[in-house]
Amino acid sequence: MKVGYVYDPIYLRHDTGEHVENAERLKAILSHLEETGLKQKLILIKPRPATLEELLGVHHRQHITQIQEVALRGGGWLDVDTVMSADSYQAALYAAGGVIVATDAVITGKVNRTFALVRPPGHHASHERAMGFCLFNNIAIAVKQALAKYNLERVLIIDFDVHHGNGTQEAFYDNPQVAYFSTHQHPHYPGTGSIEEIGKGNIVNVPLPPYCGDAEYYRVYEEILIPVVRRFEPNLIMVSAGYDSHWADGLSMMQLTVTGFARLVRVIKDLADEVCDGRLVLTLEGGYHLQALAAAVKATFDVLLGNSQIDDPLGESPRRYVTFDITPILKAVKEIHQLL
Repeated sequence: MKVGYVYDPIYLRHDTGEHVENAERLKAILSHLEETGLKQKLILIKPRPATLEELLGVHHRQHITQIQEVALRGGGWLDVDTVMSADSYQAALYAAGGVIVATDAVITGKVNRTFALVRPPGHHASHERAMGFCLFNNIAIAVKQALAKYNLERVLIIDFDVHHGNGTQEAFYDNPQVAYFSTHQHPHYPGTGSIEEIGKGNIVNVPLPPYCGDAEYYRVYEEILIPVVRRFEPNLIMVSAGYDSHWADGLSMMQLTVTGFARLVRVIKDLADEVCDGRLVLTLEGGYHLQALAAAVKATFDVLLGNSQIDDPLGESPRRYVTFDITPILKAVKEIHQLL
């Protein structure tokens, strides 16, 4: 089993200072992969910058120009959440290009599955706006390119970041070739992702209340994701892998564990094996508690490699004291998407 990863030091040059989305995230991941000996089992895939034409597949030219101009001025704040440095434009080009290259590697058979360890993240970036720490929508750009280059009929995007990927949903809202499936804390930033947002029937949102943990997420995957995937039969599965729903992460109130993330990724991997010859591409989105992030990414690679042993150094949440009955939410999703 050949598993690849995309990385380049240019991602560290997106200098956000003491912002929660900073270079220490990737440093922690790479250090942990090195220390545990897992990195040597992976195939490094070098990224390239996305082209202007590739960016224009998702973003308005004025948005691209704005990001470039802010970088040329030395950086600055784009909104109250999103900051740039002088090298952020170049890093963002390589982030988008990194996910494109990761996708190419899987479709052409260079690797069986791959994980793009890129930053800045992307799933909040919309057609005309950077937001939520995101400059360009990396996964959307890569999906648009894969559809055009390889004549794929259907692509599925799974997003388990704690925040709804509003930008990704927007990019494919009226495109039945692309299904978007998201689990996210609700209410929470950015405020989108209601059950009723269904596009052409290709958008499946499962908004969850705070404090949901492993059991609730696994139930969603068992009852909603699996039938959605089997009905849609994608040629490729892409994942916005955000780890900020871990119980130790300060940007959410969810209670997932490292073991829980591994279980979700195993469901996704098994579905990819079942419906699309194992073709699976992940890209990094959120996750801001460094130890939890590094451990969860390592666990993800363990699952992709077929390792059964999962190391969970943080264990269960000490705050986990409520089990939620999410049956009404699941029933509503099943009804609107005719999964009953």
